[in-house]
Amino acid sequence: MGELTELRGVDLAAASRTFMISRAVVQVNPEFHPEGKRFYVKDYPKDKEYRRVKVSAQLVAKIRAHIEAQELERNDLLFAIRSQVAPPQPPLQRVPVSDDLGLTEPNAAGRRYRHGTLTAYNAGKCRCQHCKDAFAIYRASRRAANPDARGTKRRTIDTDGHIPRDWFRNQVWTPTIQALALDHPVRVHDLRHAHASWLLAGGADLQVVKERLGHGTIRTTERYLHTLPDTDESAVDAFASIRYRAASQPR
Repeated sequence: MGELTELRGVDLAAASRTFMISRAVVQVNPEFHPEGKRFYVKDYPKDKEYRRVKVSAQLVAKIRAHIEAQELERNDLLFAIRSQVAPPQPPLQRVPVSDDLGLTEPNAAGRRYRHGTLTAYNAGKCRCQHCKDAFAIYRASRRAANPDARGTKRRTIDTDGHIPRDWFRNQVWTPTIQALALDHPVRVHDLRHAHASWLLAGGADLQVVKERLGHGTIRTTERYLHTLPDTDESAVDAFASIRYRAASQPR
């Protein structure tokens, strides 16, 4: 994520369909930042051997369209939060008031109140879900009507344009995973593993995958080979291909 969220327009060479990965951003405690900021941009990797990542023509076209639509300059972040104001809260829900909800049990004064009302919660001391919802909506409406009241400070996102971890998780990642209704948990880092496995499954050279992922050694990349269900079959096919090609060549 640190490399992705620090990408800028200048990092894309559209003609060669290549991204230059030369920086990464880290979200830190401002106390440990040399300038007291929330995000620290550092050279990536440390040994200055920048990575070049080739992408498809389709992705380049989408990135260029995004740059044009957002009117981004060369040094602007490709993926950024343009506004520091937190997303608006969803509109208040309305508790359904229906005769079907019935009345509360008599209180000390012998009075009964309709469920799903503020009166039932306060005077009737009812704590059913309908009455608790009515009280919650009442409190939320009071806070919305008086935003300057104690404890209702306007929420802002602490960022210089870089995407914070919490914001991405709550606003993008978690809703997406929930919408897909997956039967197993998925982490952002799992996308990296999947990418490596798919490249190898598609026949990409091991050394190419190593350089693409920025692995320090080839042994790290080799760990992805065991995730491929057809590895043995691929080896047999590769051997047969070389054997038959050699046999078919004129002597």
